[in-house]
Amino acid sequence: MKPPAKPIHDNYHAHVYFDQLTLQQATELCEEAGKLFNIQVGRIHQKPVGPHPCWSCQLAFPSQEYEKLIPWLEANRKGLNILLHGLTGDDLKDHTENASWIGEPQELVLSIFGG
Repeated sequence: MKPPAKPIHDNYHAHVYFDQLTLQQATELCEEAGKLFNIQVGRIHQKPVGPHPCWSCQLAFPSQEYEKLIPWLEANRKGLNILLHGLTGDDLKDHTENASWIGEPQELVLSIFGG
């Protein structure tokens, strides 16, 4: 599912997915996003973490950055897949019902949420 045009939550995470071959590309994308936008760039995880089935980097941002950041990610991701979700306090819903994708959806490891 493609991201909504406008934010509906106060805060968001975007998880940039990559592998060994796209590590440099993902690192550059996340670093550039951190320079251009009012976001918090997380660590570059070179292993699956949490519900994420592959390597990832989390971008945390307020809704005020949404309408600038999301089109920028769409235009600059160069084939990387990105999970986008709102933060409501319900991790399972945030990674399912409140989630959308830039690129191809990936199957998440939802069992970590006790489901």
